[in-house]
Amino acid sequence: MVDLFSQQRHTELCQEINRHNRLYYSQDQPEISDAEYDSLFRELLGIEAEYPELITPESPSQRVGTPASKKFAPVEHIIPMLSLKNAKNAEEFHDFDTSIRKNFLARNADLEYVCEMKLDGVAIELTYEDGKLFRASTRGDGFVGEDITENIKTIDDIPHTLTAPYPELIDVRGEIYINLADFQALNRAQEDAGDKTFANPRNAAAGSLRQIDAKVTAQRPLRIFCYGVGRMQGLETASQFETLQLLARLGLRVNLRETTCSSGAEEVINIFCQFQDRRDTLPFEIDGVVVKVNEITLQEELGMVSRSPRWAIALKFPPRQEQTIVEGISLQVGRTGAITPVAHLKPVTVSGVTVSRASLHNWDEIERLDLRIGDHVVVERAGDVIPDVVKVLTEKRTGNERLIPLPTECPECSTPVHKNPDEVVPRCSNPHCPAQTIERMKHFVSRDAMDIEGLGEKQLVQLINCSKITDVADLYLLSKEDMCAMERMGDALAEKLILAIAASKNQPLSKLLFGLGVRHVGRNTAKILARRFASLDELAKCTTDQLIAIHEIGDKVARSIVDYFANPGKILLLEKLHQAGVQPQEEAVVQQGGPLTGKTFVITGSLSKWSRKEAEELVEKAGGRAAGSVSKKTDYVLAGENAGSKLAKAEKLGVEVVDEETFAQLIEFKPNGLG
Repeated sequence: MVDLFSQQRHTELCQEINRHNRLYYSQDQPEISDAEYDSLFRELLGIEAEYPELITPESPSQRVGTPASKKFAPVEHIIPMLSLKNAKNAEEFHDFDTSIRKNFLARNADLEYVCEMKLDGVAIELTYEDGKLFRASTRGDGFVGEDITENIKTIDDIPHTLTAPYPELIDVRGEIYINLADFQALNRAQEDAGDKTFANPRNAAAGSLRQIDAKVTAQRPLRIFCYGVGRMQGLETASQFETLQLLARLGLRVNLRETTCSSGAEEVINIFCQFQDRRDTLPFEIDGVVVKVNEITLQEELGMVSRSPRWAIALKFPPRQEQTIVEGISLQVGRTGAITPVAHLKPVTVSGVTVSRASLHNWDEIERLDLRIGDHVVVERAGDVIPDVVKVLTEKRTGNERLIPLPTECPECSTPVHKNPDEVVPRCSNPHCPAQTIERMKHFVSRDAMDIEGLGEKQLVQLINCSKITDVADLYLLSKEDMCAMERMGDALAEKLILAIAASKNQPLSKLLFGLGVRHVGRNTAKILARRFASLDELAKCTTDQLIAIHEIGDKVARSIVDYFANPGKILLLEKLHQAGVQPQEEAVVQQGGPLTGKTFVITGSLSKWSRKEAEELVEKAGGRAAGSVSKKTDYVLAGENAGSKLAKAEKLGVEVVDEETFAQLIEFKPNGLG
């Protein structure tokens, strides 16, 4: 059973990490270092590992980055640009290596890794069609980024035309960065012009890429290293190292310091130590080493979790620390009423970022640190979120430091607080405290969920405070008069909000699923479910076994979905939404028990009847799974003309190869459409 402190701490971490994600990815204004961010994220993952029932769709562990800005046209990443799991020491990398060998791979002895420098830059994707640069985009939230093509074309490192022979289509992944010397010169130029200087090279690169005027981008000293691919048609590689060699041959800039490791985890650790020793001699910032399984087939076999691949990990350098002074304390109230302290610091620059706040977590942590207002402390940044106080320098005390008492009342609603003996945080005793419900509302109306534009935190707080809404279904019962009762709300804006709420009634099913906050059902999982089921009613009838039969759905997710629809309170909420007129749009539905259920297909070569994407859609709609590479788990290979190495590998492994006519028979193809 989840203890109340862990539940509250989880909520606080989600709020703080999401806020810093927005600052980092969308606003290019990080408040803390990567080390601080990693520390918070690791704490979040630790809590979720111990209490998986706390995982919610809004958890940062279920998503990457933040939604793309509306300043630029959206670009969908056909293959998501995922984040990486981190290891902070050799022991954690050994755990990663052991997990791969024992739990995921059918073979062991021939496992090989590639070690690559982890640049502290900005991830982008370059799409080339027939050798020509077609489009460039930011990572965004991993699924949808921003179109920055015109800005990218100003960077000398990036070719507009690839060197032949090139793939018909290729999505190149790379990291945009600025050399340290160039960064210093850029800041001097900013100072001379009276403009704002940049906190660090990564911030400068991100801000330069997202300029509305490409001429500004052209003036910035941006560089790129390419490190991988998403889609690739017309050419194939068997390993990550071959992929890097291909990128270099195509005329793309690749970091030639990559190293392959075939002797096991210890060789990786030795290379990591070598990179760490050379860190300060490099012309650019790195914060660790990315370690990837080399063989592409094994990467496919390992697959991915919601926000990261299982076949790669970032082995991070130890965080850098600085000293500062605690000038004050503020209190934050979480969803469950838990009250947590935040230290306000004398601003200090840590690894190039100015920080002024630090998480104290709870009063047990304050007691453990023996922390007081006025203390000199060591702060550590472990990411781009609020830093941690890791040590109090008691030898610097003057006697004027002040203790940090437990609060007596809620800072949000002034209700008296209480603290149970078995808990580490005091709590607001008011179950109707607005702070305890606002996050549920914010998630439901967010862009990734029901996307009710204009209905932000300020409006939601007012509606909760005046008892107009108590759950998300109440949003659909609001009137124009209810809206006009809010501050600074005229008739025109009220009408606009009412129309936005009404329009959300017909959002795609995946958005409603995500917005409901079913545990373990993130945005990607919601899309998978929406493709499989035509309605919530159909999904609600599924058993755990039926859900697990879906390739991408695991045991925890399946149990969570079944539990959600077995909860009488959730059923009442869904009925209330239905009565309010919420009728989500059906999405492409995969046949349950279709002719290809449980079968994995790989499509290679040029097809005459369908494009590759159309063929993959046919596989999925018939209940099967379309994979990118051939392995022992592949059931069929659909081979067209000029099939290449995938066909050869299928024949070597004894995988059944079919032509288009046989494929049409397998999927029970009907000539009048794709289904």
